[in-house]
Amino acid sequence: MVQPEYEQSRQKQLEENRKRMEALNLPQLSQALRQFSPGLKTPPMKQRKPRTLEKKMVPVRRSDRLSGKPGPVYLEVDVDRYDRVTIPRRVSKARDLSNRVYASEEERSYSIKRAEEVQAALDATHPSFVKPMLPSHVSGGFWLGLNASFCKRHLPSRDSEVTLIDEDDEEYPTIYLPRKTGLSGGWKGFAVAHDLADGDALVFQLIKPTAFKVYITRASGFKKTAA
Repeated sequence: MVQPEYEQSRQKQLEENRKRMEALNLPQLSQALRQFSPGLKTPPMKQRKPRTLEKKMVPVRRSDRLSGKPGPVYLEVDVDRYDRVTIPRRVSKARDLSNRVYASEEERSYSIKRAEEVQAALDATHPSFVKPMLPSHVSGGFWLGLNASFCKRHLPSRDSEVTLIDEDDEEYPTIYLPRKTGLSGGWKGFAVAHDLADGDALVFQLIKPTAFKVYITRASGFKKTAA
């Protein structure tokens, strides 16, 4: 059987390669290498010891100008978010509101009229206004809203301490809130100390930029005059 041409060419190439290897003595070298190196083993990986970090106390770096002086001491302080003023709490006497009576229209009108008479007799160089009392002013929330136009003209535009001075010249610090044009902290102490009731009327006379002289007219006086 005649072999194909490409097969004859391949056989010829193989024979030439075999002769070149014999000429270079490559078969004997390969056999000798296998005898002296029966197997190559990969050396095991070297295990590393975990690093230990040593903590040291080092001095804080300071400028040469401050190096010889003691370090600063910091204290925690509470900062009011709105920078509001605060006043110490005044211990007020307890009130019994179980027998609370609401004023009649006649009693309200009487106290307001008497307050307007007191206001008319005051020095006109000091601005003033009349404020009738409601249940929310003298019990429960103890919040006193003031005349808005008066506040905008005469009182500070930021939270401030406003002092109320009664007819005996005793002073009561309160907190004035311009955003709400009223008195908050401290007003309860004044109301309880003077036993204010629904229907009473107060005259506020601004004698200083942040101080009111306060005059009180009682709704209960109506019954005395009627009797």
